[in-house]
Amino acid sequence: MATNVQNIIEKYNKDKTRLMDILIDVQSEYGYIPKEAIGQIANNLDISHVDVEQTLSFYHFFSEKPTGKYAIYLNDSVVANMMGRQKVKETFEKEAGIKFGEVSPDGQIGLFDTACIGMNDQEPAALINGRVFTNLTPFRVKEIIRDIKGGTVVEDMFTAAYGDGENRNELIKSTVQNNIRKKGPILDDDYTPGIVIWKKLPEMTPEQVIDEVKKSHIRGRGGAGFPTGLKWEFCRKTKGDKKYIFCNADEGEPGTFKDRVILTERPKLLFEGMVIAGYAVGATEGIVYVRHEYTYLKNYLENLLQGARDRNLLGKDIGGIKGFDFDIRIQFGAGAYVCGEESALIESAEGKRGEPRDRPPFPVEKGYLDKPTVVNNVETLCSVVKILLNGPEWYLKFGTKDSAGSKLLSISGDCKYPGVYEVEWGFAVTDILEMVGTDIEDVQAVQVGGPSGSLIGKDEFARTLCFSDLATGGSLIIIGKQRDILNDIVLNFTDFFIDESCGSCSTCRNITHLMKVKLEKILDARGVENDINDLVEWGKILKVSRCGLGQTAGNPILTSIKNFRYLYEEKIQKDKEYDSGFDLAESVKDSCEAVGRIPNLN
Repeated sequence: MATNVQNIIEKYNKDKTRLMDILIDVQSEYGYIPKEAIGQIANNLDISHVDVEQTLSFYHFFSEKPTGKYAIYLNDSVVANMMGRQKVKETFEKEAGIKFGEVSPDGQIGLFDTACIGMNDQEPAALINGRVFTNLTPFRVKEIIRDIKGGTVVEDMFTAAYGDGENRNELIKSTVQNNIRKKGPILDDDYTPGIVIWKKLPEMTPEQVIDEVKKSHIRGRGGAGFPTGLKWEFCRKTKGDKKYIFCNADEGEPGTFKDRVILTERPKLLFEGMVIAGYAVGATEGIVYVRHEYTYLKNYLENLLQGARDRNLLGKDIGGIKGFDFDIRIQFGAGAYVCGEESALIESAEGKRGEPRDRPPFPVEKGYLDKPTVVNNVETLCSVVKILLNGPEWYLKFGTKDSAGSKLLSISGDCKYPGVYEVEWGFAVTDILEMVGTDIEDVQAVQVGGPSGSLIGKDEFARTLCFSDLATGGSLIIIGKQRDILNDIVLNFTDFFIDESCGSCSTCRNITHLMKVKLEKILDARGVENDINDLVEWGKILKVSRCGLGQTAGNPILTSIKNFRYLYEEKIQKDKEYDSGFDLAESVKDSCEAVGRIPNLN
């Protein structure tokens, strides 16, 4: 073991900022991270054991205990449950002979729950040793467990044909489907990789590039909507001996999978966008932070990066521009939704716990390794290539006055055609419902922007997707009339935020738990009117949390109360103003029985 671990450490030049990569490789090699490896890593990187342990304990896919020769992580998202997860789960447990959260006595099979894995358009889905298995059924589970018991390697367990597009690539070989339902200017097939680098950049100064981006009025597609050109300008003007470009491909928001499709079908477009950003701000290195669930794309992406170096689209004097040196590397996460927040992402890339930083300073001033850093979303960087290629005036033809361009939407749930749709900003929710093959009369609600967004009802379906109305990072989950919104949707999302909190802020760490307890009281028909009011008031406290996760952690409850309050009122006790749920007799029952005492409760 010591030799293998040493080789992994030396592969990353004993660089403590590459701790995430080292831990990922050790976890992959052994199925867990042995204590002996922790000490060896700490000694070689010249950091404390605690530094190693605090990082590995933070991420979902790291474990200090064996996870089994076949580690099965079954998605527990809202949509997975909509599509029949419970029967799939029960079949896994029956066939494997263990419960979820356990490893079989022979060490062969480990069953684990996990949050959304970016496959909501083909649920139920699971990861088995990092390989994706989609559209699971009880019958398919029986086949999988049979193959595992027979010693079949994971890659030979696929029974369906490989997916469409690059999913069939020799370096991917995945059964995942892209499900691209509608293309726009970003997903358009009319794109020649490297054309902007070779034809446009040599004729432009960095300032001219930034000016073109500013003229297009493009805003970040990650959710916050900050003007991209302005962010680049800030970074360019910030003094620093080294600057970085980060691509945030950590789409951990349940219901979101558009970046998965771009990484599969348009990665060259993304890489070119990072090169353009690097040229504009004066950066020399780019890092694509990709969520752990997409590690099946690693060899494919690394191969494309090498191909770009071979064609002088990365490396030294890119595109023939003397002195323009820029390269890109892939950094995988290890399962932490909070790393979608830009400062937490940077902390993770430095080999630390993914805890958000206090701001200011912002990343453009002090980001990765305390150097000026631009963090952009996948979709944003892809859009920049098309803007430089066709001009800002062309881009402004799409969308609305305050929301220029197009938006990629991940649509799933109770619809006929789940998948990725590229639409112009300004589409109404009703338009989208018709586009994905739903009867609006059968739709009870739509979750816009994932759990951190808004749960809207029919009276808001006429609203439009744009920064001035319904802003969204790109996820829409359609909820049919047959669903129990409070039990099936709101409770699941609340559990998600509790699990994914980094625990740094007392607000996010505590208030989410209190709100869940209060919600469960209402669901158990023990609630009163004041309990609903308490939820609204407690939700306000979350707004002082450090990052967006904490600030929006109450949204599943808050927006459902706002738009579906009658569902709460149907469950509360109308004849009571107060119900603590505390039973004095029950609370002292065990202690009284232990000492043979009859309690006097009068």
